[in-house]
Parts: sequence; structure tokens; C-alpha cells
Amino acid sequence: METWNRRAFAAASGIDLDFVQDNQSLSVSTGTVRGLHFQSPPCAQDKLIRVLAGTILDVAVDIRQGSPSFGRWVAAELSAKNRQQLLVPIGFAHGFVTLEPDTIVAYKVSNHYSKENDLGIRWNDPDIAVDWPLPPSGAVLSEKDAALPFLRDISPLFTWRAAL
Repeated sequence: METWNRRAFAAASGIDLDFVQDNQSLSVSTGTVRGLHFQSPPCAQDKLIRVLAGTILDVAVDIRQGSPSFGRWVAAELSAKNRQQLLVPIGFAHGFVTLEPDTIVAYKVSNHYSKENDLGIRWNDPDIAVDWPLPPSGAVLSEKDAALPFLRDISPLFTWRAAL
């Protein structure tokens, strides 16, 4: 299975990206929520997400000031079985919840990781209101993700520009 071909992707979508780093995460427990993460400029990243084992609900939130969809989210179920991928562009926060145990997520990014530019929004921000499909036991979170700020408490970092 070919999972990335720059030329084919550009021809099909008109989007030409240069990925510089691959990342992978393992979530042992069902209901593990990761995110909502993003890198601020000048280290902002496009992300291409896929699942190697298990299933996730993958979420992207528009955080571009002035965008008609600012603060709204979209989601897609990604699994090793359906082999779907999701492109999360710069200006969107990204997160997911695992729907199966021992889920492995892989993602390509268009800029190198920068600890200083590593930011995020709280997964359960009521203004965004993502409909997370969680087990009765609730979300499994890292300390870092549990302490992230709400979208309304983040300075504007990305600006929407209408296409010409």
C-alpha cells in the first residue's frame, strides 16, 4: 500500500506539501484522548494522520481568526481496517480519541517539532463542544492535555484569508 506520494497528492488535491518528520503514538487504553494540539508559527505544521492498528475518531478544529468556521470541528473515523487518512492543515488544532485498545497512530508533519511552539486547546472546551465517543469510564488523559487552556484563552496565532 502506498501511503504517501507527493506528486499524486498534488495532482489529486492541488496541495503540494513537503513532510519533514514522521511521528507515531501508542495508546493502550480505549478512550485515550490526545490533543487538541498544534504548533504555533513559525513552527506550524500540516499533519497527515493514519492508523496502523486499532481505530480512532480523529478531530480537527479551525483556530484561524476570521474564518467562517472558526471554533468548529470536523471528525473522521480512521482505522487500520479502513486505511483512510486525514490531512489537518496549518491553522487547525488536532486531536483524537482511541476507540480500541492498543491503537497505533502515525502522522507525517510538514515542520519539525518545537517544544517552545507546542501548544494546545483543552479537549472538552465547551465552546467547541466536540462530541467525543467516550466509554463509560471517561477519557484517559495525560497531565499535559488535562491542563491545556480553552480556545477563548489563547491569543490569535493564525489568520484566515479568503481564497482569491
